[in-house]
Amino acid sequence: MTYYPIFLKVKNRKCLLVGAGAVGVRKLKSLLECDPANVTVLDTAEPSAEMHEICRDKRVDFEKRPFFPDDLDDKFMALACTSNTAVNRQIADLCEKNNILCNIADFPDGSNFIVPSVIRQGDLTLAVSTGGSSPAFTKKVRRELQNVFGPHYASFITLMGRIRPMVLDLGKETSQNTALFRQLVASPILDELEAGNLDRVTEILTQNLPDELVPRIPELTDDLI
Repeated sequence: MTYYPIFLKVKNRKCLLVGAGAVGVRKLKSLLECDPANVTVLDTAEPSAEMHEICRDKRVDFEKRPFFPDDLDDKFMALACTSNTAVNRQIADLCEKNNILCNIADFPDGSNFIVPSVIRQGDLTLAVSTGGSSPAFTKKVRRELQNVFGPHYASFITLMGRIRPMVLDLGKETSQNTALFRQLVASPILDELEAGNLDRVTEILTQNLPDELVPRIPELTDDLI
């Protein structure tokens, strides 16, 4: 199956997770990184020590009980990770009926999205998927990418995120801004960040940024390394 790749905004949304075993815990931790308003977690078993720890997060409401259809009321997304196939499929059917996004751990055909393997470095997010054909290979690719995209990528993205609004506020032509951003991306800044050479980063910025922004370079490079 070919999936349409998309990054989904769940910030301030209400979500449901049914099944708090190892798979559920992993998906919950990933979901919380994206700042949902609330995640209701249901499981008929006692929560693990790790789940107890996660439940200290005020966004998580754990309830030791079965799933009921009205648990989906006002939910943006549902994740079903129970060991009960019938329950998982019931959730899939209800989500389809009510146009709710759902991911069913043991029923990909009943899901309307899958959760890829993810590599994060700050605001840089890389997602890897084989469309469910080989999760083991997906993990292999993710491990290889982790060796390539180190913490210096996060620092570079932070730097560019600081530079962009300052440049746009200067009110110059779009073509000039585009050329500058491409010039910075093509520069050795990323390599110098990897080497921990902040003085060299400052030199490159001084050579490339508009004169109006040169005095703000200390602000741009603060806490990058």
